[in-house]
Amino acid sequence: MGPALLFAPGDRPDRFSKAAERSDAVVLDLEDAVAPAAKAQARENMAASTLDPATTMVRINALGTEAARLDLHALALGRFNTIMVAKAADVDAIAALEKYNVVVLCETAAGILAAPALAKLPNVVALMWGAEDLVASLGGSSSRFGAGSSQAGSYRAVATYARSQMLLAAGAAGKVAIDSIYADFADLDGLAAEAEDAVASGFGAKACIHPSQVAVVRQAYRPDPAQVAAATELLAAAEVAGTGVFAFNGQMVDGPILLHAKQTLRRAAL
Repeated sequence: MGPALLFAPGDRPDRFSKAAERSDAVVLDLEDAVAPAAKAQARENMAASTLDPATTMVRINALGTEAARLDLHALALGRFNTIMVAKAADVDAIAALEKYNVVVLCETAAGILAAPALAKLPNVVALMWGAEDLVASLGGSSSRFGAGSSQAGSYRAVATYARSQMLLAAGAAGKVAIDSIYADFADLDGLAAEAEDAVASGFGAKACIHPSQVAVVRQAYRPDPAQVAAATELLAAAEVAGTGVFAFNGQMVDGPILLHAKQTLRRAAL
């Protein structure tokens, strides 16, 4: 999975191929992006899609709903085996989806608290969090500070906690962590700052809702030539040193620093 995921509404099949061309992975959305009256057609569009299953996932509605039952029936008629489960929280219900690779979308209070258990399931391949649904599940009104605040645009404490909790749960289980969408798709500078934080914090990917966001996310995940050169030089020096801790360019270098360098080169290869 590359770093930039792009949602495509299931009722807009004309956007499927375009989304695939412009992103690293497409999320065919049968949930929030589709009005109730259009969900049946969205399922038909998904089942008929010829997108590459290796770079396509399907977001289904929350388990336990009639919409989710119909989503799973439609999936059985198609060719996709990676699904994103909206409002995931029930560990047993997710475990029962054993024929699928599952991305759990932890976007409620219950989902965030269940993230450690969800991450340990063998069929779960990644975890993602959602800010607005989370705050709504708590009875709140906004995950970010408003324009009149000195912290305008930044997440409120509860959202920051949830983001960190999900990231830690994914990391502890060795699963990919996906950062939430940046809803203000016209604010590319804000997206860039948030994507850079996602990279530095350890998120493996970030979700996008507009094609213009993909390049920004990819740029955040792509180390610049100076960073690649520095990482390459450091790892070469480690080979020569052959010890656990050594001095390099006036700095003490140990295991975590070398791991950072390896991760830089890994991102450069994406």
